[in-house]
Amino acid sequence: MVEMKKTRVGFGHGLVDAGEKYPNVVVLVGDLRDSTNVNFFAEKFPERFIEVGIAEQNMANVAAGLSLTGKIPFFTTYGAFATCRCLDMLRVTICYSNLNVKIGGAHGGISVGPDGATHQALEEISILRSLPNMKVIVPCDYYETRKATLAAIDIDGPVYIRFGRENVPVVTSEDSVFKFGEGVLYRDGGDAAILACGVMLYEALEAAGELEKEGIDARVINIHTVKPIDENIITKAAVECGAIVTAEEHQILGGFGSAVAEVVVRNKAVPMEFVGIKDSFGRSGKPDELMAAYHLKAPDIITAVKKVLQRK
Repeated sequence: MVEMKKTRVGFGHGLVDAGEKYPNVVVLVGDLRDSTNVNFFAEKFPERFIEVGIAEQNMANVAAGLSLTGKIPFFTTYGAFATCRCLDMLRVTICYSNLNVKIGGAHGGISVGPDGATHQALEEISILRSLPNMKVIVPCDYYETRKATLAAIDIDGPVYIRFGRENVPVVTSEDSVFKFGEGVLYRDGGDAAILACGVMLYEALEAAGELEKEGIDARVINIHTVKPIDENIITKAAVECGAIVTAEEHQILGGFGSAVAEVVVRNKAVPMEFVGIKDSFGRSGKPDELMAAYHLKAPDIITAVKKVLQRK
């Protein structure tokens, strides 16, 4: 039985870890204390917690100001609001000055479920990786999200951490090592490489297991840091496997797959296929139903691998 835990709980626990280790960590939230699980931090460190209310743009500016006083602020809201609603503040106030602000983007991806298109962040990787000085982390499960949150403290400048709402499979463990900027090989193979970020890592591993039954040996790599991306592990996969499939719970246009493709064409051009949202807004529904409807499950990765192998 696969263990299931929420990545947003990992973020909340990671904030407490950070607060215990660093007295200058402060947390701001836009009227979503419980939904983003910053309530854990608020209960333990009330003097370092600020409820800004539904004023996300102001929250970004307040966080920027706090960073200039020596604080390490995390501002948190739904990813759709933290990026699209706050883009000018992220670009001009935070990134242009390379301020030490950390952003928690909740409800990332289509699996938010019934909240629907307005709350499903499907574009933020594309937006944020285009901003100079911004770093982007898309952890795969509870433990990786918790570790990434603490690790963000030691990364100079703005960092965005994307996490979701629902229970997702636990792929890593409490003892797993998280190294910012370094991809992780989860399964070796030489026929094709499946590169995944976020919850799609589990689907990639499931797909590789099924492909093995058909005699296809697929490599699976977790790319939790989308920016700066691990060029070495991607190039090695391209050279040794000769075909790549990317999997992301995000728009294909400009997203994780595009970041991987930029590395591939510079270093070792090989056939690629992309599993992700195909230029579409989300809609309301149950998480599993939406993942299937938008072709983000293991069978869709299997189809992509077989397709890319035909072009190898």
